[in-house]
Amino acid sequence: MPRTVRDVVFVDGVRTPFGKAGPKGIYHETRADDLVVKAIRELLRRNPGLDPKKIDEVAIAATTQIGDQGLTIGRTAGILAGLPQSVPGYSIDRMCAGALTAVTTVAGSVAFGAYDIAIAGGVEHMGRHPMGEGVDPNPRFVSEKLVDESALFMGMTAENLHDRYPQITKLRADEYAVRSQEKAAKAYANGKIQADLVPISVRRTNPEGGETGWGLVTADEPMRPGTTLENLANLKTPFRVHGRVTAGNAAGLNDGATASLIASEDFARAHDLPVKMRLVSYAFAGVEPEVMGYGPIPATEKALAQAGLSISDIGLFEINEAFAVQVLAFLEHYGIADDDARVNQYGGAIAFGHPLASSGVRLMTQLARQFEEQPHVRYGLTTMCVGFGMGATVIWENPHFEGDK
Repeated sequence: MPRTVRDVVFVDGVRTPFGKAGPKGIYHETRADDLVVKAIRELLRRNPGLDPKKIDEVAIAATTQIGDQGLTIGRTAGILAGLPQSVPGYSIDRMCAGALTAVTTVAGSVAFGAYDIAIAGGVEHMGRHPMGEGVDPNPRFVSEKLVDESALFMGMTAENLHDRYPQITKLRADEYAVRSQEKAAKAYANGKIQADLVPISVRRTNPEGGETGWGLVTADEPMRPGTTLENLANLKTPFRVHGRVTAGNAAGLNDGATASLIASEDFARAHDLPVKMRLVSYAFAGVEPEVMGYGPIPATEKALAQAGLSISDIGLFEINEAFAVQVLAFLEHYGIADDDARVNQYGGAIAFGHPLASSGVRLMTQLARQFEEQPHVRYGLTTMCVGFGMGATVIWENPHFEGDK
């Protein structure tokens, strides 16, 4: 039977506020799967016209799939969230691009006609599960020189990218980081972020482990409004003596979860669901693991070629700020100014945090908000670098586009 590819849309997306990983972080006493559950429940609350029985899949990403991030979390979180047991689920892993890959994977199934609507998202509780926990890299990677040892440490790959782009100095990276904090603070002040946050109740403890009460988390914990170049100038460079990567110009270690609804446009329209973005194309690319942060460039080239677009057609960019140098390398490649107004208008991961596998949907929710506010923009993209030498890019079309009206 011949099949026709269907248009795929981003219906809605939410996330928990992001927290700092570790004993002092807001989610230290909160399970990773419970964060996902809250995000799924919020999607259902916001879209009461959606019959949960009609959800065809739950795809949830996690980089460290053990403990409360294991046990096929897409399935278990769906059951815990109250979805019917008839709704299946699975786990997915592409490190930092986990949630982005969850979206593109279910999108492919929607386009093919296997699904009408699915939930896609991600979670990372880096406080409970530090990056690399339980990992046993094959010794051949280093012994046979398949990769340099630095490829196994993301901060070192960022220093390597600085080497590849010597014109991207520490000062430029710090200046970019300050702007990210400023834009994030402005976005909060203007109410641009809060609408897509899921309030989370958390148990609070003292250093001795005793309970001190409960609180409600309604804002991202990692943000540092008021950051200045002077604040960043003398921070330690932990990955290299006299290096350029610091805690100030990189995302931190964070906890958080995201979830989105991905559907065929016909299904969304028929069920009175919002259509916030229309998927145009997506692509993944591999690069040298030692310069992991270069990955968004070839991934974007592939996605643009598939769509028949050029970089000049892109009116809004949401680029994950794993490291400032990674964003700046992307902008340098395309001849885009460091402070271009189209880029990360609400700030990025340097301010909000980057709980690895969850971050892709954060980029999408922010782009969807910007599309709604800017109907003169037709196309935008979400892109990110991925551990062990990959990049991921999704190009979206603005359904609110008004053209020359």
